[in-house]
Amino acid sequence: MNGVLTIYRKEMEDHFSSTRFLLITMLIFMVGVIIAALSGMSMRDELKGMAKPDFIFLLMFTSTGKLFSFVQFISFFGPLIGIILGFDAINRERAGRTLSKLAAQPIYRDAIINGKFLAGVTMIAIVMLSLVLIIAGLGITLVGVVPGPEEIGRLFIYLVLGILYIAFWLGVAILFSVVFRSTATSALAALAVWIGLSFFIGLGGSLLADAIAPINDTADIARAQDAIIKNAEVQRVVSFFSPSTLYGDATSTILDPLRKSPRSFILMGPLERVSLSRFQNPLPLSQSIVIVMPFFVSLAAITFLCFGICYAVFMRQEIRST
Repeated sequence: MNGVLTIYRKEMEDHFSSTRFLLITMLIFMVGVIIAALSGMSMRDELKGMAKPDFIFLLMFTSTGKLFSFVQFISFFGPLIGIILGFDAINRERAGRTLSKLAAQPIYRDAIINGKFLAGVTMIAIVMLSLVLIIAGLGITLVGVVPGPEEIGRLFIYLVLGILYIAFWLGVAILFSVVFRSTATSALAALAVWIGLSFFIGLGGSLLADAIAPINDTADIARAQDAIIKNAEVQRVVSFFSPSTLYGDATSTILDPLRKSPRSFILMGPLERVSLSRFQNPLPLSQSIVIVMPFFVSLAAITFLCFGICYAVFMRQEIRST
């Protein structure tokens, strides 16, 4: 444990003194605050002379405003924080010939990789917590609404989900830094995985769904509805391979108490609409947690799986002094 704490303190000092990390963090903070300010001012103008609805404070994080919402911003650009923190975690030590010196110290070898990952997760938690607190402060100032206990609980769960989501990309970046000796190669590989999983999974799912369950023009309404539902289900199953989909479905559900399901595409007939109209009250936090729990477990599983692979590869590698 002492070895892990030693590496942890060293990595935290490196992160806080890194100009690269400070610049990208300042940029993300600036854009995030601008998005929140635009959303807050837009909400304030729309709510003039109107009774404020319940859970309006959460709209600061989900309202798109003039650009896109804060949640969408973290979904697209949050992985960059994890990639920047981890793409040169190990190969930087190799290039500087300090990895062998670390391994020669009276610490266990796994303390190196564990300390680096824990330091990265801590930095992610600091950035996410700071952003959420800044957005909350702007919301109180601009909208004039103080969050209640349930809203604070939902924000806490969202914070944990955001940290897990970015920690997955940290694990991916550290894995490539272990596999590749060149920092440029590990950075490009991590970016390629990010682009592929975030932007091309949806396109691939659409093509696969059209191949498995094509939607054909037919006069049979029931058959057409079945084809549309099957096509949408195939696309959704494929989309679960993207961490951004897991993050998006979980956060949209936990930050919207009126949302009863993470599905964004549901076909309903007249009887279903009549039945659903009886359940327009917001879900309690406990029921929202039940809906979100599969996505939470999935994010945690892929994060620890990715780090576990990184750990196994690093422990099997040879560390040379030259």
